[in-house]
Amino acid sequence: MDVNSLEMPVDHVSISPSVLYFGTPVVLLSTENEDGSANLAPMSSAWALGQVVVLGLGTEGQTARNLRSRPELVISLPAPEQWPAVERLAPLTGRSPVPAAKAAVFRFEPDKFAAAGLRAEPSELVRPPRVAECPIQLEARAARVRTDASGDFLIIEARVLRVHADPRLVVPGTEHIDPAGWSPLIYNFRHYFGLGPELGHTFRSQTPR
Repeated sequence: MDVNSLEMPVDHVSISPSVLYFGTPVVLLSTENEDGSANLAPMSSAWALGQVVVLGLGTEGQTARNLRSRPELVISLPAPEQWPAVERLAPLTGRSPVPAAKAAVFRFEPDKFAAAGLRAEPSELVRPPRVAECPIQLEARAARVRTDASGDFLIIEARVLRVHADPRLVVPGTEHIDPAGWSPLIYNFRHYFGLGPELGHTFRSQTPR
């Protein structure tokens, strides 16, 4: 498609897509199971408000069960090349028995880290571990857990307590992530993408190039 053609007015059509994952970052959520072991789950409904990350996830999974009673978690952000590890996690659930609504698609796996080929790394302020291979890791605590308007999902407001970053991504002498060095893994209508070339920056950017 000619890029310039996207700038031309068109008549839109009404559609009913099955999902609305229109390009959001993938994160891996580490939570603590009832027996003290770790659960690891991929999800793609996450966005930040200052030092709070808002998460949306299904009510039937082990992550939802854990966060309802044990609010500590780690939000690890994989790089684009780590998408195969994320996909290895996708059909797994840490909940046993598998809920009826998930039984046709998901299978129980008690050791998600091993199944994904990832390594658990101790956190500093919370009990769930970080994903060692992920370039950015956020230790957090769920401050509010509530059901969404449909009743099918949970909305979690997680206050970030500590940020860990690969030093190669940090602008030297600052506390800033280098936007040109960091590319999140993007979930775009159930396909995985990285970022394209930089187009520009907002007037509020503290890392102009």
